[in-house]
Amino acid sequence: MPEYRAPLEDFTFLLQDWLSVDKHYHQLDLQGFDGELAQEVVSAGAKFAQDVVAPLNQPGDEIGCSLQEGKVKTPPGFAQAYQEYVANGWNAMLGPEEYDGQGLPYTMAVPVHEMLNSANLSWRLTTMLTESAVLAVNRHASEWLKETYLPKLVSGEWTGTMNLTEPQAGTDLALLSTKAIPKDDGSYAITGSKIFITGGDHDWTSNIVHMVLARLPDAPAGVKGISLFLVPKYLLDAHGQPGPHNAVSVGSIEHKMGIKASPTCVMNFDDATGWLIGEENQGLSCMFTMMNDARFQVGIQGLGAAQASFQGALDYAQERLQSRAPQGPAKPDAKADPIVYQPDVARMLLTQQSLTEGCRALSLLYAKHMDIAHFGSDKDKHQSQQVVEFLTPVCKAFFTDMGLETTSLGIQVFGGHGYIREWGMEQLMRDVRITQLYEGTNGIQATDLIGRKLVRDQGEKLNTTFAVFSDLVTAIEDPTAQASAQTVLQNWHRTSLACLDMPSAELAGAAYDYLAYTAYSLLSVCWSSMADVAARSDNKALSTSKHQCAHFFNTRILPRAEAHLTAMKCDLPTPQAYTANE
Repeated sequence: MPEYRAPLEDFTFLLQDWLSVDKHYHQLDLQGFDGELAQEVVSAGAKFAQDVVAPLNQPGDEIGCSLQEGKVKTPPGFAQAYQEYVANGWNAMLGPEEYDGQGLPYTMAVPVHEMLNSANLSWRLTTMLTESAVLAVNRHASEWLKETYLPKLVSGEWTGTMNLTEPQAGTDLALLSTKAIPKDDGSYAITGSKIFITGGDHDWTSNIVHMVLARLPDAPAGVKGISLFLVPKYLLDAHGQPGPHNAVSVGSIEHKMGIKASPTCVMNFDDATGWLIGEENQGLSCMFTMMNDARFQVGIQGLGAAQASFQGALDYAQERLQSRAPQGPAKPDAKADPIVYQPDVARMLLTQQSLTEGCRALSLLYAKHMDIAHFGSDKDKHQSQQVVEFLTPVCKAFFTDMGLETTSLGIQVFGGHGYIREWGMEQLMRDVRITQLYEGTNGIQATDLIGRKLVRDQGEKLNTTFAVFSDLVTAIEDPTAQASAQTVLQNWHRTSLACLDMPSAELAGAAYDYLAYTAYSLLSVCWSSMADVAARSDNKALSTSKHQCAHFFNTRILPRAEAHLTAMKCDLPTPQAYTANE
């Protein structure tokens, strides 16, 4: 399996040169935070990802998880790596400082998260959901629940899960049937079964804190009658330590296509004791705090897999000798040339690179606005939150679609060897496939983007996002590149505004193509901006690479946007067209 190497040079360029994090942190009055600290955090994260987590990836896939006497056992080394992760404070990066978190900016944490996903997606999943659980508890829980559970969740001493899905209730949570019965002591008895629960049980920590959606008696029908509950695996004793086992059990663990080292559990709650988070019947809005964070994090999973695949494919293409390059011998003294000199292989590698590095730029721009939404003034917070909300479905869906495309290309570069397990490329493709499904399928993300984020507020989030990308265009110094980027951005904005008047059925039919059109357009602006900034860099190799990638993206990848734009205007067949004759 290719040895993972973190893309530190690209992170340095994006943070220091493209985003200018020194200025960014100064504007947010983040005392003690600067580009030098960001570089230290990212470099340390790279070392942990490369040296500790990555070596567990392929063995973990081979061994997988097992259920032994009702308890989940994860592959050898996984729990030890987690203990090292917690001991070094990585779990606390984004945690609130009042609960012993570090309160780091997202622009420091997101690169670390990407590297962990590249190194070992299965391992990263449990820590990801714990961070999301921290957000939900911190924002919506009572002070008692916060004081009792947040310090252990923030530190990583305990982990958290998200329990939404039931056999009959996936995307449509109105069908959810898990029950919550009030008890005299203020707690609730939770009864029901949940499926597809990541990290529902494991051997990493002394307790697991489940976030569970359930219905109270006489609750309104549909999603308006859902409440959120905190249900620990072990109830706490008088000293706040894990005591008696709660009525929570693992029914089974799923046997999956990929992420085999991540325990995906069927969870059974049999009058389990839980506590209400937030108000009664407001559980979905509370859970969305967790889900929206998780959706962006899932997008980063797609990006992480893409980087690992590109890296492996490039190394292989530079070493694999096969035939002569059509433009003339590249290595005259060798029996054949490396396949990297074959134009079609170069096409695949540049497709991987331009998509991966473009999505990385967009992820860090997203992180910048997460920083502002968290640390900025009230006005700036509101505007950046609008940008984050608009871009969340784009990042989740496009990054994961791109992850599958790039991992497939990675296999193709390897040829027959890519199909063989020992090379590790097929695992990346198997692992990343789930990212298009969980936390809301990518079709749901597209519907969310065009129906809620675009139309519901009559383009307010759109216009705020347009202004952010317009600032990138304005800063481009090369007149030709600026004019080209301006045309792409204006066309996207004009198309988006036209969607506001589309009938709802047409809007839903255009959703997937609109999201893809949006992503390609915004990535094109990012690439034009990056290439312009890189042109002034002292790192000539990086400058050349960014220029070549920007040119490739805008000439070979961006035309896909026009195809999606054309498809948006085409009527979909009615469902009856696919119905068998009766």
